[in-house]
Amino acid sequence: MTNRESGSFHSGPSSITVHAPAKINLILRILDRRSDGYHNLWSVMQTVALEDEVQIRAASPGGIRLTCDTELLSTDSSNLVYRAAAAVLDQASLSLGLDVELRKRIPMGAGLGGGSSDAAATILGLNRLLELEWSREQMQSVAEQLGSDVPFFLFAPAAVVSGRGEAVKPVWMEESRWVVLAKPGFGVETKWAYRELAASRTDARPLSSPHLAIDRQSRLTWTQLVTAAENDFEAPVFARYPVLREIKDALRTQGADLALLSGSGATMFGIFSTESAARRAHAHLAQDHRLQVFVVPTCSEPVAVS
Repeated sequence: MTNRESGSFHSGPSSITVHAPAKINLILRILDRRSDGYHNLWSVMQTVALEDEVQIRAASPGGIRLTCDTELLSTDSSNLVYRAAAAVLDQASLSLGLDVELRKRIPMGAGLGGGSSDAAATILGLNRLLELEWSREQMQSVAEQLGSDVPFFLFAPAAVVSGRGEAVKPVWMEESRWVVLAKPGFGVETKWAYRELAASRTDARPLSSPHLAIDRQSRLTWTQLVTAAENDFEAPVFARYPVLREIKDALRTQGADLALLSGSGATMFGIFSTESAARRAHAHLAQDHRLQVFVVPTCSEPVAVS
């Protein structure tokens, strides 16, 4: 019996670092409720170069030890990174020690998918570190156990996502854009947003003709997305947090081709054709000290593992 068969083999690199990007929802439609209680969704998602960093080291003795540079995030078995590491070891039938260090830059509770991206980065990193040689589909089977947004990051930088988030179709974007992210000093709880959305409508709208056209394509243009962009959460979330509509209006006034809520919020983002326009908008919004404001390009490559 080899060491791998006995569940304790490791001969790969001693450490791996993965850059975990944030995401924005260029379109987010919440459709019908499923029999399992969740909603079907349909979304065009894109990663942006605001990144957390996940560093993983093989260690001895056994056990997962997670540290983080912010005290706002728990580092026990409730953390998505911890759960992702445990799920990979379980799926691979391996028993070994891991030291995982999480460095946060993506705001939490912001609709930017930071926790999901960190979990996906952990799966990707362990696949390399432990030389598992899993396919994307094998990694996806682990990701689906962890959360609706996690599978997307395995197929980033851009994809059409549907179902509960498990159906991911990568798409090619014609070119990069600059993005201004503006997060106010509060978050929006996702379960609350779903409840408010359900209470504010009698039925789910079907996908529009532009959305169905996008769903059939593997290459997308920004012109298509600017025309078809919408987020079903905006109406109920703006009703509760009118400052978000003000941020949206400010982004449009500053020249954004598109301004939208990401996920269920609370981050608003603006898409700009040029870096100079994005930086001018960033400087304008950053004068409001209630906001965390970032200016970053969209990503054009998969999640980086080094």
